[in-house]
Amino acid sequence: MTDPAPVFRDSPVSFVRRGGRMSDAQTRAWNELAPRYVLPVERVVATTSVAAGSAVDPAEVYGRTAPLIVEIGSGQGHAIVHAARTRPADDFLAVEVFKAGLARTMLDADAASLTNLRLVEANAPEVLEHLLPAASVAEVWVFFPDPWHKVKHHKRRLVAPGFPEIVRAALAPGGALRLATDWEDYALQMREVLDAADGFERGFPGEWAERFDGRVETAFERKGARAGRDIRDLVYRAV
Repeated sequence: MTDPAPVFRDSPVSFVRRGGRMSDAQTRAWNELAPRYVLPVERVVATTSVAAGSAVDPAEVYGRTAPLIVEIGSGQGHAIVHAARTRPADDFLAVEVFKAGLARTMLDADAASLTNLRLVEANAPEVLEHLLPAASVAEVWVFFPDPWHKVKHHKRRLVAPGFPEIVRAALAPGGALRLATDWEDYALQMREVLDAADGFERGFPGEWAERFDGRVETAFERKGARAGRDIRDLVYRAV
């Protein structure tokens, strides 16, 4: 008998990883800066997977013990680089699957001489579940995730049943999950999913949270505002 073909994943991911040419500057950034900033990851089959049992020690990674903030879908890194620069007492981890965005993040981090920022090229739920130790994260940020606005693609949305349990396991008690989106139906879905999740409570009164003042305005937010879409923030605390 032949061995069965390896299975990449048993559920859809929240991204489609398209090939794309990096600029010369981005290629140089990857070659020169990745050894300093990008965490090595043990894979399974998929190139963005994280093998079970491959957890890192954040204190060893950053050379100190400090609150760890994880941004899922960090894009080109504008939000997390700003945060790492203005909050030197905290450590930050940018999670992204697109190399060009990670390269841009490293260029800006290097220009700012940041020592409290690391990056990982991997599927975010697997990072939270397998790469980071349980209860090791102070905050998880999910800012303007892909809305997958067509109904037939809603199954790809990151914030869906099953996701809160993964986040909750990674968060320390009292830790925060912060979210923002400019798509109303996704905001409603996020709120419904988190309201129903065990181990979380709302960190805001009323319908929506106030805008998180630690979130720098990015191109995604400006694009949504120009289109007339309301920006919705949410925050939930681990209990």
